[in-house]
Amino acid sequence: MVELRGYEPRDLDALYEICLLTGAAGHDASSQHNDRKAVGHIYSAPYGVLAPAQVIVAEDEQGVAGYIVGAYDTTAFDDRLEREWWPGLRQHYASVPPASLTEADRQRIAAIQRPSRNPADIVAQYPAHIHMNLLPRLRGQRVGTALLERWIEQARAAGVTGIHLGASASNTGGIAFWQRSGFEPIRTAGTTVWFGMSLEA
Repeated sequence: MVELRGYEPRDLDALYEICLLTGAAGHDASSQHNDRKAVGHIYSAPYGVLAPAQVIVAEDEQGVAGYIVGAYDTTAFDDRLEREWWPGLRQHYASVPPASLTEADRQRIAAIQRPSRNPADIVAQYPAHIHMNLLPRLRGQRVGTALLERWIEQARAAGVTGIHLGASASNTGGIAFWQRSGFEPIRTAGTTVWFGMSLEA
């Protein structure tokens, strides 16, 4: 039995771990990283810490195995990351010996040091954004659909007019899911396919 529920502080470790175990275009990225939190520092943990009301988790008898995280106002969230999230991580990684890091670790740390923002024109049209990941044991059970529907319901109630996301171009299963779920592809830039969904009537 899978339960969908709001995020609780005790779920933070699960956000980090799921993000790592799905961090290679939906597959396990743990072999690429010595730092098991590097991916989650970017794509999952800050939402639990800074925007917990905008996080929903999926939990089965073995524990939390999936989540959807996001921000209703992408620009405001990015600004808050710059004030409250990135500075501490930059200070932390300044003291980490480079020899202890893999190339994948170094790429994530570079993104922490110089975060890129989502395309301004996409953010203007679709102000909210999301990330969603499920461990393999929850896939194929419509858990992702249920998480997405609940997040959209909450976003609409909060007055959100549109949602965007970026998917890895190599994640064919994820791309198919987003298209089935009503997201329209906007463009491909590098290795990212950008999608948008309007929530306006």
